[in-house]
Amino acid sequence: MTITHVFFDVGGVLATNGWDQEMRAAAARKFGFDPAEYAERHEEAVGTLEEGRMSLDEYLRCTVFYRERPFTREEFRAYMFAQSAPYPASIALARALAASGQYRMMTLNNEAAELNVYRLRQLGLLEIFTAFFTSCWMGALKPSRRIYERALAMSQADPERTVFVDDRERNLEPARALGMHGVQFTDVPRLRADLAALGVVS
Repeated sequence: MTITHVFFDVGGVLATNGWDQEMRAAAARKFGFDPAEYAERHEEAVGTLEEGRMSLDEYLRCTVFYRERPFTREEFRAYMFAQSAPYPASIALARALAASGQYRMMTLNNEAAELNVYRLRQLGLLEIFTAFFTSCWMGALKPSRRIYERALAMSQADPERTVFVDDRERNLEPARALGMHGVQFTDVPRLRADLAALGVVS
């Protein structure tokens, strides 16, 4: 069966993760605050943030700036955003697939709205993908089945003609349960081969 839709995760596939555990720990060291306390506050807030029910400023007020700090919110935000770096080979592969005109290219990821918008622009993803099914706009997080169902419905994609690329197996399991072809990303040569096995070539 011919593949018509290709969904890509962003963090871990097309770029570094937006704000992962290692980045948060590094921020605590750089700015000199308690990493354990920040980790606890982050876990309490991150789901609300990434489902779009809390702004980034609200998140920072709850997790870092609940008391006076010797650095500004702007400095901390700039550090957060600066952690985003592209994976050029992955982006080049996605760009080639888009340029072939054979597939509807979309993203499906968990992210806070402000960081997501920054990354889409900074990484050049607006030029490659036609729709962005991000948790902050979908009101649901991977691996919840709901976000996959909504992405399929909104794109009018036949699950059997759809590929989803993600670096985490637990995010692929719900996609496969819905009939999508799940491909786990480890590196670009393997991804290229896995896609080719499904007939997805540029």
